[in-house]
Amino acid sequence: MNELLLRVGGDEGSAADCAVLERKSPADGVVVSRVAAAKRADVEAAIATAHAAYIEWSKTGPSHRRMLLLKAADELEKRADSLVEAMKDEVGSAELWARFNVMAAAELFREAASMATQLQGETIPTDKPGTLSMTLRQPVGVILSIVPWNGPIVLAARAIAYPLVCGNTVIFRASEMSPRVHALVVEAVHAAGFPQDSLKLIVNLPEDAPELIEAMIADPRVRRVNFTGSTRVGRIIGELCGRHLKKSVLELGDKSPLVVLCDADVEAAVNAAIFGAFLYQGQICMSTERLIVHETIADEFVERLAARVMTLKTGDPRAQAACALGPVVSLGAADRLNRLLDDAVSKGAKILAGGRAQQTFMDATVLDHVTRDMAIYREEAFGPILQVIRIKNNDEAVRVANDPDCGLSAALHGRDMTATIDVAMRIETGSIHINGATVAHEAQAPYGGTRNSGWGRFNGRAVIDEFTEIKWLTIEPPKQPYPLG
Repeated sequence: MNELLLRVGGDEGSAADCAVLERKSPADGVVVSRVAAAKRADVEAAIATAHAAYIEWSKTGPSHRRMLLLKAADELEKRADSLVEAMKDEVGSAELWARFNVMAAAELFREAASMATQLQGETIPTDKPGTLSMTLRQPVGVILSIVPWNGPIVLAARAIAYPLVCGNTVIFRASEMSPRVHALVVEAVHAAGFPQDSLKLIVNLPEDAPELIEAMIADPRVRRVNFTGSTRVGRIIGELCGRHLKKSVLELGDKSPLVVLCDADVEAAVNAAIFGAFLYQGQICMSTERLIVHETIADEFVERLAARVMTLKTGDPRAQAACALGPVVSLGAADRLNRLLDDAVSKGAKILAGGRAQQTFMDATVLDHVTRDMAIYREEAFGPILQVIRIKNNDEAVRVANDPDCGLSAALHGRDMTATIDVAMRIETGSIHINGATVAHEAQAPYGGTRNSGWGRFNGRAVIDEFTEIKWLTIEPPKQPYPLG
């Protein structure tokens, strides 16, 4: 078990009333982390110190920011084994997903470093004689970053690195499900040389979250909010930001589809589906939830898919390094998955592989003949259930892909590129990968959702718009004539 203290001022210490959060392993229910849980006084102290730090941090030059971000990437990699161990303990991650998180987070810090000199404005033509007109990019202040437990290292990296490179300071509200993982990321950033108060870590008890998050959003010193999580909570965050006139970046839930057209390479599509659906037990925001398969190849496709899926092993990744799937994050998650599965089966769906969860362990499950009247058709499963929906033509494929009002990531398999691209252009989603998987990440490529999957973009130059203000500035002749006076 790991004991963690709270950073709210310049030093580590207990929370204001000595409150403690305990995180239990989803595999066996044993406490694996204890962390000081913030209260209102701690939050106010964190905002005050982050705001004070912003005054100086915003003045730093791009070379200094770039140097620290590159060092942060190195510090993360130094802590790779500790981060992997923490992900296995706290969120039931297998080695593959944990190592990917470390690699992707380090790449993201290095990509953010490359953007330090890209915070650029432009000159603007003007009709005023003797006047220079231009735009500037400026940091905005304190950023509140709220991230979940499912990709805890890479999601923390993007919530921290991008605001910092733009000259902002960060209040990082860690997930109560992965406090040690998130504390290790913050430790790496501080070890790189960032000012202690440029990045403040907040962990709280679940029952305190509504009060504390609303207080942080309402504080006038907090100028932007970025949130990754469920659509339900994202709506609450968005409403609070609207009430207080704060810009937000929201990456929310999805029902990511993988569409298999009639001329697709079946084996390639099966490979992509298994990777996209069952990596980290299907608990990734862009996990493949729906296989939309043309009826002429559906029987062959599901036969091959089910045979492959049944070879995937489930277990505790701390004890069984070779297992492909670990536990889902909680007993509540397992119960919800069982309810979705039972509802679908009662309405005619067929289980071709896997089945109901036992405690927090659920085998990779394939559910065929899913229809619109089943709860799983619309509700995000966020677990190792891959549903198959059979369609008759490309137009129906587009309609089904767009049917739940969300759109974060999608994939599409087909050989006729003209027809395949036509379908891709009609699917309403933030990203789509032809002959690839729905799970894809590159730090230089913009990533975010449409419709109920959120707004705004992370990664690439798109984040500059999210974490800076654009200012119009003119330099004019002091003795210019005015029509009044």
